[in-house]
Amino acid sequence: MSSAADFKSGYIAIAGKANVGKSTLFNLLVGARLSIVTAKPQTTRHRVSGILTSPTSQMIFLDTPGLFQPRCRLHERMCDQIRRSVSDADVFLGVVDASAFDATFDREMREVLRRVRRPRIVAVNKSDLVSAARGTQCADAVKKEANIQDVITVSAQNGCNVELLLSSLEQALPSGPLFFPEDTLTEHPERFFVAELVREEIFLQLRQELPYATTVKVEAYREDRNRTHIRASIFVERQSQKGIVIGRNGKTLKSIGKTARGRIEAFLDAPVYLELRVKVFRNWRKKEQALRGFGY
Repeated sequence: MSSAADFKSGYIAIAGKANVGKSTLFNLLVGARLSIVTAKPQTTRHRVSGILTSPTSQMIFLDTPGLFQPRCRLHERMCDQIRRSVSDADVFLGVVDASAFDATFDREMREVLRRVRRPRIVAVNKSDLVSAARGTQCADAVKKEANIQDVITVSAQNGCNVELLLSSLEQALPSGPLFFPEDTLTEHPERFFVAELVREEIFLQLRQELPYATTVKVEAYREDRNRTHIRASIFVERQSQKGIVIGRNGKTLKSIGKTARGRIEAFLDAPVYLELRVKVFRNWRKKEQALRGFGY
């Protein structure tokens, strides 16, 4: 480790519009698959933390929900998480999509950049989908915004310029102590990631709007010498949705459970017994007490 005077540490909030690749980039920066990733917008609902410790710094990354206009109380809670993360962070990392630049570097994103009073770095992601000239053009457009510390074209898909981005982020951090032990990967307990991995599989296997009406709560979590026993409930808003999640003869729920169990076993590095149940909690997305109970 560097001397106390040279060591840098702090929080880095990652923000951007939906589907710009924030969570994929977050996982790459941290070096572990902590944030769930799907092609659907607004997959990320919680602020997810990931910690990268090196001999010279400790970077605590915060992956946030995508920027959007809220339509229910859950959406308002998600937007609150973005605001708190940006306000609390030592460095702001904005992410825009080079392949959809005008839509992702829009007025809302520019306004966020203007409001931030911390060092601001912007990653122009998905550079692998555009020409080098277009990537440079996008970066130049971002640089015209006032007081952007650094703009780097990257690809979270193939890792292009990610090391350069990490170096820039480390330089922007203030000098500080080691906040967490060197081997700490996240602030969240294992139960949090179990629920997220089940929810990810729901997003991948169910269509249209139904995944947005679901949430997952781990009801029981017990470890013994042979395996980890987990019981989790999938909550939906209407009785008709419950039938869709379960599927004919329980086929859909079994498929969700089987794939999610494999992901959980890989994450925990241990055999898992996973029991899933489906419950109805009417209009939970609109109810303050329900949102608190589900950890939002």
